[in-house]
Amino acid sequence: RHASWTPTRISFVAEKIGPSTAALTTAIMMARPHPEQGFRTCLGIFALQKTYGAARLEAACRRGNTIQARSVGSIRSILKSGLDRAFADPEPEPKPLRHGNIRGRSYFH
Repeated sequence: RHASWTPTRISFVAEKIGPSTAALTTAIMMARPHPEQGFRTCLGIFALQKTYGAARLEAACRRGNTIQARSVGSIRSILKSGLDRAFADPEPEPKPLRHGNIRGRSYFH
């Protein structure tokens, strides 16, 4: 089941999610005598993306790197308790609509 995965493929998928996810998966694989022993953990972290989305997973991995949490359970706990939100990038403010039918401020003054 994990035979088709390689450290390069794990790193590629992690990089697509974000740099903190890539750093966490690299740390997981480097902490084991053989990188393959960390594949199951890395794949479990990737699976969290389906539930929580890439942005939240990236923020949780950033927090996980800070506190050296190296397990799926730790990252899941960060996501469930909302601790990732403190490390999330702020969402940009939406730009005001520009359309011919919108009157603007000057109309009302």
